[in-house]
Amino acid sequence: MTTQTPTPTLLSPFNLAGLPLKNRVVMAALTRGRAGQERIPNALMAEYYAQRASVGLIVSEATTISKQAEGWLNSPGIYSREQTQAWKQVVDAVHVKGTPIFLQLWHTGRASHRGFQENGELPVSASAVRFTGSESHTPIGKQPYETPRALETEEISGVVADYWQAAQYAEEAGFDGVEIHAANGYLINQFLQSKTNRRTDRYGGSLENRYRFLKEIVEAVLSVFPAHRVGVRLSPNSTYNDMGSPDFRETFLYVAQQLNEYGLSYLSLIDGLEFNGFHELGEPMVLAEFRNVFTGAIMANGGYTEETASAAIASGNADLVAFGRSIISNPDLVERFTNGWTLNPPPDPSIWFTSEQEGYTDFPTYHASCSGA
Repeated sequence: MTTQTPTPTLLSPFNLAGLPLKNRVVMAALTRGRAGQERIPNALMAEYYAQRASVGLIVSEATTISKQAEGWLNSPGIYSREQTQAWKQVVDAVHVKGTPIFLQLWHTGRASHRGFQENGELPVSASAVRFTGSESHTPIGKQPYETPRALETEEISGVVADYWQAAQYAEEAGFDGVEIHAANGYLINQFLQSKTNRRTDRYGGSLENRYRFLKEIVEAVLSVFPAHRVGVRLSPNSTYNDMGSPDFRETFLYVAQQLNEYGLSYLSLIDGLEFNGFHELGEPMVLAEFRNVFTGAIMANGGYTEETASAAIASGNADLVAFGRSIISNPDLVERFTNGWTLNPPPDPSIWFTSEQEGYTDFPTYHASCSGA
């Protein structure tokens, strides 16, 4: 008589390529802007991550790989020894709770502004295609987006080297792995999508060429971390940062197929439409399409509730589900799921990006709420 394998649940343990996770709930990468002008992690950030360490895995907020990569006020960096040393307090605080943490590597590309750049230079992109969104929040106040400068072919290897160096620093800081941010209209995404990549060199035109930049970054990072400690994040449906290309389905399935060859830790997919918008250039891509071409772990992300996350896990289309807004206001999100406790009210976006404790580490746990603390 054969024993039937129980259907996995959101709270089931998961073996992430040899990394044991106590459940399948992931803390999504959430840019919160608490690192100050020098972009150096601090004790407040360590407290914030430690509060939420009952999840199976934490993916850090997007962390810039160089000064050129900057594009968000007070976000942290990973391009100096001082930043690296400061990240150790965050990693240690999470590890004390028995939780692994990956660092998300980020270059904002054209989503930046000359106000962030050294010597007031233009931000860079795959091509000189202007962002048509709202104003950029810069160190010199709100400013209209600018037409970026296309990276010269010979400059690209230097950006790839920045990713390699950032991965080296992440390893030195003690991170369990890294996630390459290739989503949400930032630099790698700008190379992948035909909307923003008009290049005629070896990094533009064909799918193979548009993928080349990400390919070189992945291979550079894999010279630091083993493949089973590297994830990649994609956003096939999103309009965030003025994205969306007519050949989106062909593009992202090709990218997923290519990434599958490396044996990566996971593929993170922002498949939800609620918060990142939908370009409406065809039917939305769904997890099952990627499951057909990617054999490693799949992490779903984008407006999931406990119910929809549980369904994605039970269907086999996702192995992990990342939560963002709900984990901001519920540091004990896993405990609430486990015990059927109600969630705190949705967080007020106006306090997400202050520099203080408010809207960051002051959300009550369920027990604190009940006791009136």
